[in-house]
Amino acid sequence: MTKQTDYGIVLLTHVAKDSVPSIHTARDLATEANIPLPMVSKVLKALARSGLLVSHRGVKGGFTLARRPEEITVSEIIHALEGPIALTECLGEAPSDCQIELLCPTRTNWWKINEAVRNALAAITLADMVQPMTASFVSFSNPVRDLAPEVGTDRTVLLK
Repeated sequence: MTKQTDYGIVLLTHVAKDSVPSIHTARDLATEANIPLPMVSKVLKALARSGLLVSHRGVKGGFTLARRPEEITVSEIIHALEGPIALTECLGEAPSDCQIELLCPTRTNWWKINEAVRNALAAITLADMVQPMTASFVSFSNPVRDLAPEVGTDRTVLLK
């Protein structure tokens, strides 16, 4: 995921957090999110072109969500800013330059993995992203353990 997409999700969460929809200017969002104004303007225009934001012109202009936060998925946001989600080149919509694509022994597995990632991102809404994480357990595996099992162990962290 690019920095632009990461910023796009952050900016949309700032717009979505209002209980009553209101118009947000690029300047205000840049200040709130601590993101440079030129990048904010670029991202907001792309999100408006994709139909996730509505642009309002005039002195009191700015941006509002095109739909409720519960109706916008993280998958849609990524698609709007980066195009179709594809973990490898051969999974994209554009023709691939890969020389072994048709004979690749891992391609079908990449399709399954890509589909799982797409489904996971489609299951998370902008409304979910606005909410702070509640206390839940998240498991982090230790990559060092995979190389030398006696060095590390899996650990579970309680997020508050």
